[in-house]
Amino acid sequence: MYRAILPEGQILCDRYEHVETGLELYNENDQFIAFVPYSNLHALLDEDVYSSDERSIM
Repeated sequence: MYRAILPEGQILCDRYEHVETGLELYNENDQFIAFVPYSNLHALLDEDVYSSDERSIM
């Protein structure tokens, strides 16, 4: 699972695809969740990063 970090919050997804101007996020059933322009994306993290250490990564 992945976590897209945006200025307004976060979006969880199971997979993503790079497209020309951003990321397309999909759930576990391969249903489209959201499009995130690269200009709004602060980070895309593997969910394991959050569960392995309780310290802040921001």
